[in-house]
Amino acid sequence: MEGPMEKLILIPAGFWAAIVWFVFPASLFAGPDQDLGDFSIFPDDNVWKWDISNYQVHPNSANYIDSIGATVKMHPDFGTVWEGAPIGIPYVIVSAGQLVPITYTDFGDESDPGPFPIPLTAPIEGGAASTGDRHVIAVDVVRKYLYELYNAFPQTDHWNASSGAMFDLTADYDRPLGWTSADAAGLPIFPGLVRYEEVYLQKEIKHAIRMTVAHSQQAYIYPARHQAGSSTNPNLAPMGLRLRMKANYDISKFSPPIQVICAAMKKHGLIVADNGSNWYISGAPDPRWNDDTLGQLKTIPGSAFEAVLTIDAQGNPIKPTAVLPRKDPRGLSKVPKSSARFVDWRWNYFPDDNAQEPRFNAQGRIIKRVAN
Repeated sequence: MEGPMEKLILIPAGFWAAIVWFVFPASLFAGPDQDLGDFSIFPDDNVWKWDISNYQVHPNSANYIDSIGATVKMHPDFGTVWEGAPIGIPYVIVSAGQLVPITYTDFGDESDPGPFPIPLTAPIEGGAASTGDRHVIAVDVVRKYLYELYNAFPQTDHWNASSGAMFDLTADYDRPLGWTSADAAGLPIFPGLVRYEEVYLQKEIKHAIRMTVAHSQQAYIYPARHQAGSSTNPNLAPMGLRLRMKANYDISKFSPPIQVICAAMKKHGLIVADNGSNWYISGAPDPRWNDDTLGQLKTIPGSAFEAVLTIDAQGNPIKPTAVLPRKDPRGLSKVPKSSARFVDWRWNYFPDDNAQEPRFNAQGRIIKRVAN
C-alpha cells in the first residue's frame, strides 16, 4: 500500500530552470540572451569545422584509446549547476565594449597583449571563488574577435591572468608554433564548446568538441600549437589529437538532443585540447540544459571512439577534399615565433630576414618589411 512519502510528485522541468535563474545571476550562464544565432565562429573551412567522417583511422588508435580509457565513460563537463556553481565554461557577448588592460602573471611572452574588451564582471569558469582553471571568454560580435583568458582574476581596473589570446573570427590563421593560449594546446576554447542553442534550437553542432585527457604526450600535432605533457610515451595522446565516434556506434537509443551531440562527434570529432579528466567534453553552462538528459552521455565508453589520422608524414594537416588551400600565404609552420608581430589588432608574420619573398599580413596583403 502506498504511503504518504511514497507519492511521486512531478514538477515541470521549467520550474527548476526558473529556480536556477533566481538563485544564480544570469551573467553566470550563457542563457537565451547569449545565443549567437547565425553569427559565424570562424570561416566554414576552419579546422574546427572539418568533416573527418571519412578520415583514415590512426595506426596508433588502439593505444591512444587505451591510454585515455577504453572502458572509461564520457562525461559532459557542462550543464546547469553543480556544488553551487554553473557547470561548464561560460562566455559573455560584448559589442566593441570598453578595453580593459591585462596583466599576465605567467605566460606573457606567449600571450596576446591587451587590452581586451572583457568586462571585469564577465563570468569566470567555476565562479568567482573557483580554484580551477578560471577561464574567461568574451565574444565581440562587432569587431568579430574572440578573447580568452586563463586563470583570470578581476582587479579594480584590470585583469590578472596567467595567459590569454585573441582570435579573428573571420580568419583561419594559427598562433605561432610553441605558443600556448588560454588553453594548453594553444587553441581557442570557445569554438569547441557545446552550446544549448546548437543542440536544442539549431539541432546541429557544426564543429569539433573540446575534450581533456588526464595524461598527454609531450608533443602536439596540428591544429595544436603547444604541448603540456610530461611523458614521451608515444601511446599517450598528443595535444591536437582528433578522435571520432565510430560510425557503427548505435546512437538511436539516445534522446534527440544527445543524438545531435553524437552526430557531431561522428562528423567533426573531438580535439584533445587540455589536461584534465579523461573523456570530459566541454560546453557552456546554461539553465536551459536538462542535466538528466546530458547524463545519457555518461553511458558512452571510450571504446566507442577511434583516433583519426589528421597529419601526413611531414606533420602537415590533411585537409578534407572540400577544403580548398588557404589564400593566406604565410606558411606559418615554417615561420619562427620570433617573427610574429602584433600590429593594429592583428598578428603579422614575417619570413626570415634573408628571404626575398614579399611580406604578408594576416589578411594576405603585402606590407612593408619589418626587421626582426
